[in-house]
Amino acid sequence: MKICSILILMLAALGLAAPAGADGIIIVDPPPDVPIVKLDEALAIKYHRVEVTIIDQVATTRVDQVFVNDNPWAAEGTYIFPLPEGAGVSDFVMWVDGEPVRGEILEADEAREIYNDIVRRMRDPALLEYVDRKALKASVFPIPPGEERRIELEYSQVLPLDNGLVHYVYPLSTEKYSSKPLEEVVVAVEVESEVPIRTVYSPSHSVFVERDDDFSALLSFEEYDVLPDRDFELYYSVSPEDVGLSLLSYKEPDEDGFFLLLAAPKVEVEPQDVVAKDLILVLDVSGSMEGEKLDQAKDAAAYVLDHLNSEDGFNVVAFSTGVRTFSEEIEPALGRDDGKEFVEGLEAMGGTDINRALLEAAKTADPDRPTTVIFLTDGLATVGVEDTGKILENVAEAAPEDVRIFSFGVGDDVDTDLLDQLSIDHGGASTYVRPGQMINETVSAFYAKINSPVLSNLVVDFGSIKTDQIYPERGPDLFAGSQLVMVGRYRNGGKTTITLSGTVNERKVSIVYPGNNFTEVDGAEFIPRLWATRAIGSYLTEIRLHGEDPELVDAIVALSIRYGIITPYTSFLIEEDDIFSESGREAISREFREELVADAAAPSSGSAAVEKAAFQGGMAAAEAPLTSSVTLFPTSTGADGGVSKAEPRAVSEVVKQVGSKTFVLRDDVWTDTSFDESGMETVRVEFLSEEYFGLIRESPVLGDYFALGERVIVVYDGTAYEVDET
Repeated sequence: MKICSILILMLAALGLAAPAGADGIIIVDPPPDVPIVKLDEALAIKYHRVEVTIIDQVATTRVDQVFVNDNPWAAEGTYIFPLPEGAGVSDFVMWVDGEPVRGEILEADEAREIYNDIVRRMRDPALLEYVDRKALKASVFPIPPGEERRIELEYSQVLPLDNGLVHYVYPLSTEKYSSKPLEEVVVAVEVESEVPIRTVYSPSHSVFVERDDDFSALLSFEEYDVLPDRDFELYYSVSPEDVGLSLLSYKEPDEDGFFLLLAAPKVEVEPQDVVAKDLILVLDVSGSMEGEKLDQAKDAAAYVLDHLNSEDGFNVVAFSTGVRTFSEEIEPALGRDDGKEFVEGLEAMGGTDINRALLEAAKTADPDRPTTVIFLTDGLATVGVEDTGKILENVAEAAPEDVRIFSFGVGDDVDTDLLDQLSIDHGGASTYVRPGQMINETVSAFYAKINSPVLSNLVVDFGSIKTDQIYPERGPDLFAGSQLVMVGRYRNGGKTTITLSGTVNERKVSIVYPGNNFTEVDGAEFIPRLWATRAIGSYLTEIRLHGEDPELVDAIVALSIRYGIITPYTSFLIEEDDIFSESGREAISREFREELVADAAAPSSGSAAVEKAAFQGGMAAAEAPLTSSVTLFPTSTGADGGVSKAEPRAVSEVVKQVGSKTFVLRDDVWTDTSFDESGMETVRVEFLSEEYFGLIRESPVLGDYFALGERVIVVYDGTAYEVDET
């Protein structure tokens, strides 16, 4: 017999700490002359479309999926659908020759025995992640070679509300068992609530979010020609407060915990609640900007000026060899048409005096008002002060405390060290507009997010909970329609009151949120990897800007190994390095340190430098964990700052992430990276033995780990279990 995952669905919106749900499985009975085939060698999925409607926590999920029999023989057998807890199936249809096939519900014990029996017969442990669940069962009539079968399913469930936060999960990861990439994967979610919706957050996928008001949200995610490897997760919060705050946390016994704080103001903000700000556009009009780049920069400036709020002020500083300013002081928003006329008349010529331009902007800034500087350049400083350190020093002395600098580097001939450090020093961010990207679209999209600040100079107080290693390190301003995503570590768990403080139009404001719980054990498993992603990005940027630091190098190596964070600069996870012993990790740190020292001599401009800066900046500000399985075989950084290419290979072949754990394939054994071969003895467990299934029955989470393969080493509750065939 042969197992085929046809992967259909399942939204498993269970409790925040609950495991994800499961999808549909087809157990196929092939002809006698066909050998056993693993799940990922079975049927192909043509498309997978999911529509979700969530109304006041009641989620209705509709799935439309087509699978194809690419085998040379007819496939028939049994369809099993592991059900999430509390789900009610309202419609299930498998179409066979125009006739619908219905199914029956199996209780959890009966379903578990079916899963275990399949694993024993097929010697394929992949189904073990579904143990301890009820299931829907239906017969599958013969599917001739080359033909398709369509499945339509609808189910509903009530999503639990935990401290104002609602969690929805749809397990796409099992689609990796398709015999070839899916042509199309689409997930669309519509959320409606009587209580205002605040944060909308996905830790798993980059979703498009549309918000027209405070009581609804539309989200969508699409991919093509892909084998999905992660479940789709959605969190959203509901709160009557003007600024909603939610907390998620995760903690393992006897270790510091990890937390994720989400804060978002309402979408529809009254004019009097918007912080009045000043905006200064600092535009590069040197000769290299001539043509399309300058035209796009002008379009971007026009968009920004058109979208000033009524109480905002503005100025424009254009620079090349010299500096031209629209005004000697900040002008009211009513003068925007004159400002646009000034921008339209700019011409590209001459060199690039960055130092003077930024000092001119700082001089016109009002120290009593929040000021946003949009600094756009396509080159290096070639006139006046050219030394990066001196420019940074000059701007630091001249700029008032409330100035936020957002840098836009256009093309590859920019000083990444200057742009990144400017943004770090002055509470902004740096964005790189690569060749082929549109300047006006990039700047306009950015400004739309920061147009309406509602709380500036943000400070977060966690009350009685001791926190540290927080990212972002400096509290950003909070804008209408956007949200704060903050991660960090904490020591002991417990209940606490969190306070957000800031200023609104020179008025001090504090918002108190009682009853937030930092968990004592378990929690949301994705948070440690998200924290590690930001930490590594921050450490790499720190090293690039300020030089190699042995402690930071050791930290990058340890985090990369523990949480499976693979970057172009930390490829040791998938190479033949000994990561399971202290001596091996020390050797890796030494080699990595040598690479970074050589890398420090590389120029701060050029394609490789921009690519590196953009990548590291993206990690440091990531809203979702950087997953190794979607990255091709990593490249390494050469002494010239370039990137040396290795033979392409899917990282998921050698690195897998299950929950908060990372496993690396070594000598055909999936090994937990928290395993220390020099200090741990393993408890041997025979694959498919009674002891094997007994452990899973006692601790179902072990099923998730054992599902990796026939040979696994996993550290669980202080014991290292080694699953082997003998």
